[in-house]
Amino acid sequence: MSTKNYHVEGLTCANGVASVEDEIGIVAGTQGVDIDFETGRVTVTGEGFTDEEIIEAVANAGYKVSER
Repeated sequence: MSTKNYHVEGLTCANGVASVEDEIGIVAGTQGVDIDFETGRVTVTGEGFTDEEIIEAVANAGYKVSER
């Protein structure tokens, strides 16, 4: 299992966190998502997912990955 970290801009509340978690959870191969909305840090665990898939999932939730 691999772990990748991302930084998401604009996460300020539990609703945003839930939206990002839901969208990332749809990506094939993801097994866990941990989000700290105070820092914007998103940690994704699993196998077989790509950075591009995670970035797209975050965009579908209405947010942007600002760095990896």
